[in-house]
Amino acid sequence: MFDKILLPIDVNHRESWEKAIPMARQCAGSEGDIHLLGIVHDLGSAMVSSFLPEDFEKKAMESLKMRLSELAEKEFPAGAKVQTHVGHGHVPETILRIADQIDADLIVMASHPPNDLQTLLVGSNADKVVRHATIPVLTVR
Repeated sequence: MFDKILLPIDVNHRESWEKAIPMARQCAGSEGDIHLLGIVHDLGSAMVSSFLPEDFEKKAMESLKMRLSELAEKEFPAGAKVQTHVGHGHVPETILRIADQIDADLIVMASHPPNDLQTLLVGSNADKVVRHATIPVLTVR
């Protein structure tokens, strides 16, 4: 069993957590901690952010934190060792940074089935995490 598991999810996409949560619970056993991570994507451009309200990212992070807490209450049994985290930035980099900050010993994350064109154009977040992680990564399909 693992002591600290990082479980990055997208609350808007059920497929990012419906199979990954049971796997993370199994890997944690009764003693491990699960750290549920949601990420607010970096807008990447000052021009894009100029069209949004000044406090857009702050409100997005607060909303995500609330939704993660609701999901944790719904998907984990009472007494489960679950903590929620909200990150901001480029998805793979944020996952690896948070894993390092919490001293995780496993990352569990969903991976979509390969799509050659999409992978060629934008790449896979799971693929990037697997390639750059210094700890084990369990990808779930």
